[in-house]
Amino acid sequence: MSIRDTRRDGLYQEAVSSFGSALGRVAKAYEAEPEKQKDLLQDIHLALWQSLERFEGRCSLRTWVYRIAQNVSASHVVAEKRKNAVRWLSLEEVEGLPQVGDPVGVANRQLALDRLTDLIRSLKPADRQIMLLYLEGMDAESIGEVVGLAPGHVRVQVHRIKTVLSRRFHGGVLHE
Repeated sequence: MSIRDTRRDGLYQEAVSSFGSALGRVAKAYEAEPEKQKDLLQDIHLALWQSLERFEGRCSLRTWVYRIAQNVSASHVVAEKRKNAVRWLSLEEVEGLPQVGDPVGVANRQLALDRLTDLIRSLKPADRQIMLLYLEGMDAESIGEVVGLAPGHVRVQVHRIKTVLSRRFHGGVLHE
């Protein structure tokens, strides 16, 4: 094993130790089907391990991990979209979905998380990516570094997305 491989393996172990659960949440947010979630997560891990050979420390390991996870997930979504011809909704379209009552109530935490995940999953990939990074606790500067946007633009997008998701979540709307 070369020094490069040892360094890459060490970085990979550090990344998985620090961000492994977040990678699982990213996969779940991008893919609804449990079996496909596992495949996506495996693809993320493979891409991460392979990419660490090129990691030069110009950004934090956290930023690098999220960038790889988001890029692999976005590619997965595009591939699935081509397979299934699913139509993504803009923020305005999500906001315009018909209101449906929630007979179970928001008291059940798992139901609430599932509803939020469904709403996030219905967003266009760029908006979804920003929101997922925000929900992982990243600040606007870090999100901007991952997605290639100015921090001010990220803050505006986060505010818009939060407003739409909040309205949709509290209104009980998920799908047409």
